[in-house]
Amino acid sequence: MSLEQIRDQLLARQAELEGRLSRVEEHVSHRKEPLSADFAEQAVERENDEVLEAIGCEVSNELAQIRQSLRRIDEGGYGSCERCGEDIAIERLNIVPHTVYCIRCAVG
Repeated sequence: MSLEQIRDQLLARQAELEGRLSRVEEHVSHRKEPLSADFAEQAVERENDEVLEAIGCEVSNELAQIRQSLRRIDEGGYGSCERCGEDIAIERLNIVPHTVYCIRCAVG
């Protein structure tokens, strides 16, 4: 996969995650539906909100990694391991295009 294809893949994933994060934030804020008047139902809704907030955190983390990778592409540092400086295998970049570590540093 070429650098331009990886960039396109990162941009597509970024757009997908931004949409997902927007939906999570909308749901957790209860903009469209207020909390139930029933306290038992509210407890269930709050538990669901906690799960959605955790999902939102994961989405935010991945978005930050994608933005960092896009910045590295623009600056010419994409594909080099941030820990050891070695090239990240193209196979790894094809699978996890937002990675900043080679496989050795990622598992070590």
